[in-house]
Amino acid sequence: MSAPLLLWVILLHWATGGGFVLGGRTWQHCTDLRPLDILSEVVPADRLARGMRVFQVQGVRGFQLAASRPHALGFPASRLFIHCDRFPEEFSIIVTLRVLSVPAKRNEYVFTLMAEESPSVLVGLCYAPDKLHFLFWSQERTGGWQTRVTFPNVSLSDNQWHTLILAVSGQSFSLTVDCSIPKDVVVETPFPASLSVKRASFYLGNRRRRKGVFTVLLDLLSILLLLLSQGLLRQLVLLPGADATPRICTAMNFKVATLSVPAVLQDLPLKPASNEVLKYPYELMLTPARENIWCRAAAVKQRLDYVEEYQNLVTNSETMGVEVFTIPKVGLFAATANRYTPPGSAIYKWTDGKFVPYQNIPTYQAQSWKYFTIGKKIFLAVANFEQNDRGQEFSVIYKWSRKKKKFITYQRITTHSARDWEAFVIEGEAFLAVVNHREGNNHNIDSVIYRWNPRTGLFETNQTIPTSGAYDWEFFTIGPYSFLAVANTFNGTSTKIYSHIYIWLSGSFQLFQSILTFGAADWEVFHIGDRVFLAVANSHSYDSGMPAPSNFYAINSSIYELNITAQMFVKFQDLLTYSALDWEFFSVGDDSFLVVANSFDGFTFSVNSIIYRWQGYEGFVAAHHLPTVGCRDWEAFHTAEGSYLLYSSAKEPLSKVLKLKTT
Repeated sequence: MSAPLLLWVILLHWATGGGFVLGGRTWQHCTDLRPLDILSEVVPADRLARGMRVFQVQGVRGFQLAASRPHALGFPASRLFIHCDRFPEEFSIIVTLRVLSVPAKRNEYVFTLMAEESPSVLVGLCYAPDKLHFLFWSQERTGGWQTRVTFPNVSLSDNQWHTLILAVSGQSFSLTVDCSIPKDVVVETPFPASLSVKRASFYLGNRRRRKGVFTVLLDLLSILLLLLSQGLLRQLVLLPGADATPRICTAMNFKVATLSVPAVLQDLPLKPASNEVLKYPYELMLTPARENIWCRAAAVKQRLDYVEEYQNLVTNSETMGVEVFTIPKVGLFAATANRYTPPGSAIYKWTDGKFVPYQNIPTYQAQSWKYFTIGKKIFLAVANFEQNDRGQEFSVIYKWSRKKKKFITYQRITTHSARDWEAFVIEGEAFLAVVNHREGNNHNIDSVIYRWNPRTGLFETNQTIPTSGAYDWEFFTIGPYSFLAVANTFNGTSTKIYSHIYIWLSGSFQLFQSILTFGAADWEVFHIGDRVFLAVANSHSYDSGMPAPSNFYAINSSIYELNITAQMFVKFQDLLTYSALDWEFFSVGDDSFLVVANSFDGFTFSVNSIIYRWQGYEGFVAAHHLPTVGCRDWEAFHTAEGSYLLYSSAKEPLSKVLKLKTT
């Protein structure tokens, strides 16, 4: 065969997909861009590997890795690299995780790739309390060399879900956490172009040793902290030849975004026949918002059956708001914002299954309480509506004294008929926002956002935002973005006014969207799956320049859903309410609920408040009618004995605890 003809044959073979042959394997397969699901390789088709269990929390499933024999959680690399025995030169590693606790001064491995009979890590990913390490083996130096790429200030041990995307290309390494701004690192030693994986194996959660067993929660919280050490893993994927960020950062819930997940974690096992067992053993864990763990290992879903009166809580006077919170190692508390001084407002402690009086605090027509922490400091802020007996008008921040076991005055802040406090953290900085309702007869005044100054240990004014007779702030995050919604109630002539949603950009809140509301008294943000909702409680419809309606107080309150394409909240559902003052979202098992505080129907304050159940495409449907008197606020909470609702009455000195009975 002539040389030109031979060249033509080779080019034709290449153009038709034959590829060059090296040692019986084609070079083209080394650039295969298929996701390689490392986690799925550990899971046999018909059973779980020894040392693995499936857990579910709030509809999200993952593996607990607790093998006493590390090889049980390993497999040969050849099962992934079928046509090529070299690790890709450019790639992304995707991990979804939730860190429960990290032992001090100890690295915990997520995975390693190790050669047989060698203690060296070819490729590995591990984390410390405040950093993430990526390790790889380079043959550029005699005998090889271990290179460690460190990403500082990566805090994972916050009991929150996180999706990590590590993109590697030559000397460049980029880490993206929850689709936020990437952290880029450039090192002297590039990732090797031809790292051999012959006779190498992947190991999950360890370095082929018994020590260093995986102690994070990947997509799941543990029952009773999984004995304070074990964790769960949902996603671990290697994507050769590409930065996975554009493929991952499209879902609404960035923290649990997925590229590839083992089949057993995608859906619950089917119900077995009467003489069979479940294909996979699993447990269901229910996680409350305030760290009070109530759990039920279950193959039977928990459902809300009915609600019963549990405790009549006699209060100092009518109660405008209530805050339920837990002080670690101390207990569960409820703070009531009471109308009159004396005797002021009260704090109750959950003791022997009931709330009992714990501390009285002087307040001046208190409207609400807000519990928050900054580092190890514990605070409780009250919004006072009226002046004190010396004509001074301020709201007060109290600090928990570990020595005295009570709250003591910490900082006074001048406010104007304050209605609400909201505490939040942005980029590691603590903020506290107050809603100023009016100054004299002027309802169009500024509400204020304060920033914590670590040097002085005080809150200082950071930003003012114009509000109109405002009642409530609601802070929430969507991916890397922070939002603050204000409920504007009255501008001096009308309750038919715009309430606003602000977004944090360049160090301050800027207007994001305006929504027409009718005496808005509360915003409540909540998530159902990947969907984000925002509910407004409309209290009454009044406009001095318009004919009076037949009933000022029978009015729709609305639920809005975030539309990603439109980049705004759009109306999802209207619900008829009666001078609604509060929404509270809660879950029981896999079911989601909203309870509304109906306060007045135009004739009487004895009005049913309603629990609505989420019914999918039907939206929220009324499920339980609860007799209430001047209902002002709802709080959902959980104890070891069960789940409860607490409502406050603004018309009588009696609040009530209701117990959720489940089947």
